[in-house]
Amino acid sequence: MSAVRLSYSSSSSLTRVGAGFLPSASRRAVSQFALPFHSLRRPPTSFGAVAASLRPSPLAAIYLRVFQRAGGRAFSSSAGRVAGMRCAASDPAQLRSAREDIRELLKTKFCHPILIRLGWHDAGTFDKNIEEWPQRGGANGSLRYDIELNHAANAGLVNALKLLQPIKDKYSDITYADLFQLASATAVEEAGGPKIPMRYGRVDVTGPEQCPDEGKLPAAGPPSPADHLREVFYRMGLNDKEIVALSGAHTLGRSRPERSGWGKPETKYTKDGPGAPGGQSWTVQWLKFDNSYFKDVKEQKDQDLLVLPTDAVLFEDPSFKVYAEKYAEDQDAFFKDYAEAHAKLSNLGAKFDPPEGISIDDDAKGAVPEPFQAAKYSSRKKELSETMKQKIREEYEAIGGSPDKPLRSNYFLNIMIVVAVLALLTSLLGN
Repeated sequence: MSAVRLSYSSSSSLTRVGAGFLPSASRRAVSQFALPFHSLRRPPTSFGAVAASLRPSPLAAIYLRVFQRAGGRAFSSSAGRVAGMRCAASDPAQLRSAREDIRELLKTKFCHPILIRLGWHDAGTFDKNIEEWPQRGGANGSLRYDIELNHAANAGLVNALKLLQPIKDKYSDITYADLFQLASATAVEEAGGPKIPMRYGRVDVTGPEQCPDEGKLPAAGPPSPADHLREVFYRMGLNDKEIVALSGAHTLGRSRPERSGWGKPETKYTKDGPGAPGGQSWTVQWLKFDNSYFKDVKEQKDQDLLVLPTDAVLFEDPSFKVYAEKYAEDQDAFFKDYAEAHAKLSNLGAKFDPPEGISIDDDAKGAVPEPFQAAKYSSRKKELSETMKQKIREEYEAIGGSPDKPLRSNYFLNIMIVVAVLALLTSLLGN
């Protein structure tokens, strides 16, 4: 889903730019409406072409039905109100461009593990027992502030922030909360992991006073590893399967003793990098996302590979072991469960604008295509003629629908439909 960002000026008044009449589908009565507009701060380059190409059409019903599906609301004639349009937290086009920049960054810096950790630690402070935002913690961009970066569990993450800051400076209409989660998901995917079903539009906290208290992230060597993992992850609303699946991300990265107090200064697998050399990895190919973490933790045959108490317990606790054994044998099952758990983690505690979030994947799965039925868009009971069906089909496809592709709801489409309706009404009034 895409969104168009609107700039509102508190000092400027609204202007009524259109008033007209809508023909009723069942009678000749008409209803008057007026549409107030603010100026677009950054109109899409194709907007002018779209507006210019719109022409009077007998298909007002199509535009109105689509507008309703896209989230439009009844227009109020009172000045000062704009309905059906919202201001998104992040710009979809900039999110897509930032993703490409992150991919290039990963190719040169090999920073997959630390970007994943950054996204996790921003989201992992969530407390399901607290309703208020941002007191509940979660994915809200608070990790950009020094007070939270200095938490012991976040040691070294200032380096991840330094890597991403030039991208944030380049794309100012992306929130930190979205950037952290975009970088985390992209790092998994670029390392060979599963496609993460992400959504964006997270709102940022506005100051360091909104950062969570220290002590909400998991520790590496607690006295009772299983109890500790459940205490931390259950607080977030996650279950045993998700705990084990997310643990599998340790297939990437290294532990550095100067940061965490765990691991060797270097091993035969890390002494030459890539990236800064040193540390101890959980797997041999520690920049490849696969299920080798579960295999290596289960076997524990290589002394150069790290196994923390919270890793070992996955094959000791009866409930955890069911999933750990499964993932060691079945990488596809691991990838499926990991993608779902990662997406869930990335949304924890977040406040989205728009509330349903934004998708930046053109090939996003999950939506069921809507078969085209011309009669569905007719207000008459009798069947439409073949000529009219074809006309409606052309109009439907022109605004993004097809038998094989669902008609998406988006805010740019809202504006296109409003302009189309205004053009239609202007023509009707003129005639």
